[in-house]
Amino acid sequence: MTNLPPSGSNLRGAVDLSSLVNRGQAAAPATPGAAAAPAAAGAPAGVVPVPSLVLDGTDVNFGELLELSSRVPVIVGLWASRSEPSTALMTVLEKLITDLAGRFVLARVDIDANPQLAQAFQAQSVPTVAAVITGQPVQLFNGPLAEEQISDVLGRVLELAAQQGVTGTAEAPAAAADGEPAEVVEEPLPPHHLEAYAAIEAGDYATAQSEYRTAIAQNPNDTMAVAGLAQVSLLARLQGKTIDQIRNGAASSPDDLDAQLLVADLDLSGGHIEDAFDRLLSLFPAQPAPGRNAIRERILELFEVIGQDDPRVPPTRSRLTALLY
Repeated sequence: MTNLPPSGSNLRGAVDLSSLVNRGQAAAPATPGAAAAPAAAGAPAGVVPVPSLVLDGTDVNFGELLELSSRVPVIVGLWASRSEPSTALMTVLEKLITDLAGRFVLARVDIDANPQLAQAFQAQSVPTVAAVITGQPVQLFNGPLAEEQISDVLGRVLELAAQQGVTGTAEAPAAAADGEPAEVVEEPLPPHHLEAYAAIEAGDYATAQSEYRTAIAQNPNDTMAVAGLAQVSLLARLQGKTIDQIRNGAASSPDDLDAQLLVADLDLSGGHIEDAFDRLLSLFPAQPAPGRNAIRERILELFEVIGQDDPRVPPTRSRLTALLY
């Protein structure tokens, strides 16, 4: 399982399965939470006709997907085209959902185009992956995750769905031999980006960082590589550490700037973005010049992690500018 501490951005009323993606902990069998409603009485199982096993979830059609979740578990992948790790994860999810032949339906949600859904799922960063079973949200994980780890999580979701009586199999119509729509061919990713993705899936963050740095050296305007480097650097700093280690280390060494920076990383990885920036900006005034520069660089890097168009970036940038000048 992943070395990232479990996300704190739980969905309201959700069953929290974050322990399923916390490497080093034994994953206990998933059990329904108090907020999870039982499957509707008489809800039919069996074959459930759907337009496709992979659908675009939108603010408009999500009510239909909630209804579908009483018969087939729906995996919700929240992503953004500006985030390469999220587009890569969606590709992996699509493959896994297709291979599982109807055990799930995948709803791809572009958070930039569907702000209401992004808010409903508290998608503080992308990628964020959740499930919906009998209309109830189930938080799964956020950030990159290897394919075999995602498979493990999906298996536990099936267990939870069965406990809720959701055992249907989705079936999409076969494409007609004549008049079949032409397959959309995506533009291939640059080689160093592909190598970085492969390294992230293998948990080799150092190699991923190296690949992104090479891509940036070759093209300083490669904004996707800049964002990818920031995101994988965050993963690397948190790798192998537990929540308690990070927080206890900062509490016991309040003057250790590195320990305080790591808590900010932890907060942001868990969706507590304002807390992360507040911590860093509060540390800034008392630091000597090298410490201030380290905080400034970390804030700018975290801007790339959450996306430069995130609404929390401008006010944080203004506060930082005021402190600098």
